Amino acid sequence: MAKHNLYLIHGWGMNKAVWQPLLSQIESLFNIHLLDLPGYGDSHQTYPSEYSLANISEQIANQIKQPGILLGWSLGGLVAQHIAIHQPQTLTHLVCLASTPKFQAELEWRGIKPEVLTTFQQQLANDYHKTIERFLAIQAMGSDTARQDVKQLKNLLMQYQTPCEPVLAAGLNILAQADLRAELNKIQTPTIRFYGKLDSLVPIKAADAIAQLQPEAKQITFAKASHAPFISHATQFSQAMLAEFSN
Repeated sequence: MAKHNLYLIHGWGMNKAVWQPLLSQIESLFNIHLLDLPGYGDSHQTYPSEYSLANISEQIANQIKQPGILLGWSLGGLVAQHIAIHQPQTLTHLVCLASTPKFQAELEWRGIKPEVLTTFQQQLANDYHKTIERFLAIQAMGSDTARQDVKQLKNLLMQYQTPCEPVLAAGLNILAQADLRAELNKIQTPTIRFYGKLDSLVPIKAADAIAQLQPEAKQITFAKASHAPFISHATQFSQAMLAEFSN
C-alpha cells in the first residue's frame, strides 16, 4: 500500500524537533515531512518582513511539492487552516491538533484570555527562555505527565537555534488577532480535529462552537491530555492517526 504524504507543522516557540518521539510510531504508514514555521528551526533566517498569518502560510504552502495530509499543532494548526482555505490544492486532508480558528477569547468565544497573551508579549521582551518555560508549563497543565512533557519539549527544542524576538512577538500577535471563523465553511478538505480535554489554550468547550462552523469535520478528544497529546499520549495519538488513514 502506498504511503500517505504527511506534513507536520509545529506551534509557537517550538520547532520541528518536537515531532521526533512520534515518528517511529507512524512512519509505517506515512511519508513524513517536517516543516519549520518561518523564523524557526532550519528556517530561522527565512521569514517574511511582514510576519502575518497569510505570509507565513504561503511560505509553508510553497514547500509542499506533493499534496498530502497537512497536520498543524496549535499555531501550526492556524496556518494549516489558512492553507486549506486559500491553497486547497496542496492538501488531501486537514488535521488540526489542539488548534482553533481563533485563539483569543472574546464574549461567548472560548479561548486564551487576552491578558494571558498580553503578559506573554510583555515578558518576551525581557526574558525569552523564561517566557518559553511558562508557555510550555501551560501547554502541559492538567496532564498526568506534565513535568516529563515539559522536560521532553525543552530538550527537543534545544536541538535548534533560538528564534529571534521579532518572530516570536509576531507569532503572539497572530495568536491574539487571527480569526478564521468566517472562512471556515470554505474548507472542503476532509478534516479531523484532535483535542485535549484538559487543554487550557484551546478549551474543550470551544469544540462545540468550532463544530457549528465546520460540522462535517470529525472530532476526536483525548480525555486526559492537555495541549500536546502527541507528547503526553503519543501511543494513543499514533493509534488514532493510523486508524484514520490506514484504509
